[in-house]
Amino acid sequence: MTIVKRIGRSLTLGLVFIGELVRSSIAVARQVLGDSSQLKPAILAVPLDLRSRAGVTTLANCVSLTPGTTSLHVSEDLGTLYVHVLDAPQPEAVVDSIKNTFETRIKEIEG
Repeated sequence: MTIVKRIGRSLTLGLVFIGELVRSSIAVARQVLGDSSQLKPAILAVPLDLRSRAGVTTLANCVSLTPGTTSLHVSEDLGTLYVHVLDAPQPEAVVDSIKNTFETRIKEIEG
């Protein structure tokens, strides 16, 4: 993969991250200011398809920097990322969101 493609894909990841940052910030503010008794926190196992430690680290950082989620642990084989989520009424949807927003773009950068 050329350096130009990698830079372009990195910029795309940055834009996706900014979008998720804004969306998540609004959602967390609503949850904090609203009725927090309805929250369903969870620890989720996100299966990973990334090939490099750098890719897994990037994903874990994106998750931790997004309000409402925190990366807790990566399995020894780099196959699973454990994430704490402030509100996960549909855990599968949260896992799919992480994979479809961040992991997909990081895989594109990995080449």
